[in-house]
Amino acid sequence: MEIRHLRLIKAIVEEGSITKAIDKLHLTQSALSHQLKEAEYQLGTPIFFRMNKKLVLTKAGEKMYQIANEILDKLLQTETQIKQMVFGEYGEIRISTECFSSYHWLPSVLKQFHLLYPNVELKIVTEATHIPLQNLLANTIDIAIISDQIKDNNIRYLELFQDEVVMAVSENHPWVHKKYVVPEDFVTEHLLIHSLPMETVTIHQFFLAPAKVTPRKITPLPLTEASLEMVKADMGVMSMAKWALLPHLKTSPIKAIKIGKNGLKRKHFIAIRENENYPDYFHHFITFLQTEINLQWNIQ
Repeated sequence: MEIRHLRLIKAIVEEGSITKAIDKLHLTQSALSHQLKEAEYQLGTPIFFRMNKKLVLTKAGEKMYQIANEILDKLLQTETQIKQMVFGEYGEIRISTECFSSYHWLPSVLKQFHLLYPNVELKIVTEATHIPLQNLLANTIDIAIISDQIKDNNIRYLELFQDEVVMAVSENHPWVHKKYVVPEDFVTEHLLIHSLPMETVTIHQFFLAPAKVTPRKITPLPLTEASLEMVKADMGVMSMAKWALLPHLKTSPIKAIKIGKNGLKRKHFIAIRENENYPDYFHHFITFLQTEINLQWNIQ
């Protein structure tokens, strides 16, 4: 017996008449009668008998109607699940960054995407922070937000945005009179960083290390608000993305100082696996991420 026979039995019972079943199934009366005879022939017993011009289920027909409901419901669920898999309505995206400061803007972007795709679970994998590319290659995350690329044919990079890193200092700090700082200015300074290792700290990697300059003191402090309080008290200086520091400049006795004559700018990228067959919702997320960050934060 075929699926079309089960649909036929279900339609006749639920529509209550041959005429209505014909309309629902888009069949001619002769085609419907032919299919019904086929089903009864394969079953070896009548499915309906006529009573006052109505088709009434036989005992075998009642059993077939019950089975038809179960099978067709299960088939519909399976078709829906497959369509959802194909069109990306359900799934998950595991994402991490190489810098904790990125988590200032990332959660709000993910929240907005979730409004569009409520059945796509977005997981921020903080354990992969600082080594997201290694985790990407190990398939423990799906997307890495990075500024430091490595050459690997298994990784594809998509530009996300460019920002500028500046120094946050108290309004009483000597640097407030400078147009910009140079590496030698850090020799006598207490530098507050978010976390070790130093190789992952932008100000060290692209500004201090090339000049072979080491600050007088370096303190890792993973809480941004605590670091800013120390900066306010003139107990240290810290580097931050300009867009992340701007809100604090309006309400706190903190100043932003340019790093180097040309500024310390960095590009951020989305890193994904090159040969991965990602679902559609994944590509929608990448496009959304690129658009939303640039629109809402106006990162230049």
